[in-house]
Amino acid sequence: MIIVFHIFFLTATTFAFTFTASAATAYPSVRGINTADCELVTGGENPIPIRREVYGDGRIFDISHMYRSDMPAWNSGDGLGQFLWLPASMKNGSLANNSEMKMSVHTGTHVDAPGHVVGRYFDAGFDVDTLDLETLNGPALMVDVPRDKNITAGVMESLKIPKGVHRVLFRTLNTDRQLMFKKEFDTSYVGLTMDGAEWLVKNTNIKLIGTDYLSVTAYDDSLPSHIFLLEFRDIILVESLKLDCIEPGIYSLHCLPLRLLGAEGSPARCILIK
Repeated sequence: MIIVFHIFFLTATTFAFTFTASAATAYPSVRGINTADCELVTGGENPIPIRREVYGDGRIFDISHMYRSDMPAWNSGDGLGQFLWLPASMKNGSLANNSEMKMSVHTGTHVDAPGHVVGRYFDAGFDVDTLDLETLNGPALMVDVPRDKNITAGVMESLKIPKGVHRVLFRTLNTDRQLMFKKEFDTSYVGLTMDGAEWLVKNTNIKLIGTDYLSVTAYDDSLPSHIFLLEFRDIILVESLKLDCIEPGIYSLHCLPLRLLGAEGSPARCILIK
């Protein structure tokens, strides 16, 4: 599914989303995109925003990827491409800046709903608006996966995830290879194999699975493993998490997809809190 947004900013705290057609005006460059700290540099008439991923003196971590035109897209060698347009610009006489966005709902950090790969669930309305917010928010364990392996049954067993853990984020070789920063889609990414998915369901209480590339499941097993996991309807898949610089351990996870009626996936903002 392709999502098209019309984003209308009036103030720093007031905005609305409505669906609209795409536009042709190129979006301008974004200031502050390469800065490393976390405050607004003031002074003069042109303050420079400094973007950050760590807040609250190292207590809050943004584990969502920034959306960029050169980020990877599923099975594409060209990356995401342009996804923002500015059809109404104050510089061109408009009363307000009015942006539009068009991209797949499975782009960047996002969640999958059961209707993504199970046709009868899509027809029945099991979209992202039906996902359980209690599952998407709560204690989560971040673990490091052995770097030379997919997440097989043997790897799952070796991780010794306690039975009572309901949310697990798997950091893999994908993070080391910085795959989410490479435009071309890479089929060699690490993910759950079918036997790994079966072991997880049989031997753990995990209801939220998060990984660090565009699919939770390994490329060769992607569709059957996805179907297997989403058939249960109570397992939520969170894909393309940004897990570099995060120490393994227990955090409070907060992951919020958009309420897109009828959509089988949604971009999400996910954070970890110590």
